[in-house]
This record gives sequence, structure tokens and C-alpha cells, in this order.
Amino acid sequence: MQEEFEPPEIFDRNRRQAKRERAARKSGTAFLWTYIAQEIEERLSLVSREFSHALFIGPMAYHAEKILGNRTSETKFSTVEKSSGLEATSAQEDRLPFDPHSFDLIIAAGTLDSVNDLPGALVQIRHILKPDGLFLGHMFGAGSLASLKSVMLAAEGPVNAPHIHPQIDLRSAADLLSRARFTLPVADADTLRIAYAHWRTLVDDLRNAGIGNALCGQRRYLGKSFLENLDREWTARADHTGRVEEAFVHLFLSGWSPSDNQPKPARRGSADVSLASVLRPAAKI
Repeated sequence: MQEEFEPPEIFDRNRRQAKRERAARKSGTAFLWTYIAQEIEERLSLVSREFSHALFIGPMAYHAEKILGNRTSETKFSTVEKSSGLEATSAQEDRLPFDPHSFDLIIAAGTLDSVNDLPGALVQIRHILKPDGLFLGHMFGAGSLASLKSVMLAAEGPVNAPHIHPQIDLRSAADLLSRARFTLPVADADTLRIAYAHWRTLVDDLRNAGIGNALCGQRRYLGKSFLENLDREWTARADHTGRVEEAFVHLFLSGWSPSDNQPKPARRGSADVSLASVLRPAAKI
């Protein structure tokens, strides 16, 4: 019997939870979550239907009331932060403890990019959706934190250690939705650019959101000169206002759980007008 494939543990689950626990206790505004919540709310407003059972996975749970309004009769939350202050099920995105077909709306936003088994997490989300249930997701995509990464690499010198975890691009995100067998899958990207006067402010924003480096492995001592090098490299990249622009690439995902009553693609060859006749140049009269 073939053994079940276990994906590698790229992210330290305990470290990831500790960062999110600390963020939940902080008084910071976590503006990144506010921005994502607004985008999710806008996308949900385009769907003209009501939902009876919704599930929020991750930090969007703090914005559930604003996102949903009066659109659902029952809402549950799943977070890894035990100190979230919510009546939530403590679970990780790729280890969801819910029964199949439990929800008709699932929103998982902000943390999917640091899940060890992202394909498995998306499959689990589809399994716990009811037929014709809606999934809305978000992750930080490739190109995020490019300035911070560049500054850290330059400050370290010839021997580099990973500080920012790998990120996927838009096409890969769309492929993952299809592989998880969502119907009508959509993936789109939006880049938020923020000009920072200092790298410490940027790091504080990341800590307030609980999205710092959660990669597995020991942290290498960088030496006393590392922070001085960071200051120097940041200043060297500053514009005439003394600021460095940083990018947050937001990947937004949506898909539906398969259902018999969903629209099906037309049968091949069933069109009344051929594509060739449409594209053929019109005759001159």
C-alpha cells in the first residue's frame, strides 16, 4: 500500500502561532488586515445571495461583522491564536476539524501564504463547503516586501540567511484553485505601495499583523553591525523625501464548491455561429 504523501514542513507551526498570538495582544492597528477586509467586503458585495453558515479562518475573524453585515444567520471562527478573544476553534488552515458540507461561505485571508500544505488546505476548504458554497481567500504574493528583502540581503554581506519566506505568483495561485477543484475559479492581484521613513516602522507593521518570518530552522546570529548596515542600506535607497517605497502584493482568490445546478460549459461544437466566420474579414460591398 502506497504511503500518503506528506508535504515538507517549511514553516514552523509553533513559531507561526507565537507570532500571531503576540499580534493578537498588540494594540497596533494592523492596517494590512483592515485593507484586506475592505477588499473582501467589496468582493462579497458583488454576490447577490444570502448565506446561512459562514466560517472565517484566520485574522479576518476580527472584521467579520463589517464584512458580512446581516448576510448570514450563523458565523463560526477558526484561528490559531488562543488569545484572540473570540469564541473560536483553534486550528491551522491545513488541519481543519470541521465536517464535510458544513458551510456555504468560507473566508480565509491573510495567512494562506505561510501554510505548509497549501494545496491540501484548499482541498479541505472545498470539502467543508456545501455544494455551491463560496470560498473567498487572500495571500501575500510574489513581489511583496521586495525593498525590505533587498536591504536585508545587502546588510548581511556575503553570507545570507532567509528572512522573508517564499511567495507564489498569481498564475500559481490560480492553478491551485483549479487543482483543488473549485468551479468558476478567479485569482486577481492588487499591489499596495507604502512609503516608509524607516525600516523599523515597516517591521513593526509586520509584527502587528503577525506575519513575520516563520520559516523552520535556527536563527543565525547576524552580528552587532547588522542593524547599522540596515540603517545605512535603507538610507541609501531613500528618495528625496527620505522614504523607501515598499510593496504588498495582495492575491485575492474566489471559487465555488461544485454543484449540479451550476452553469456548465457548452458542449463542444454546439455553437450556432463558428468562430472562424466571426473573425473572417467582412466582404467589401
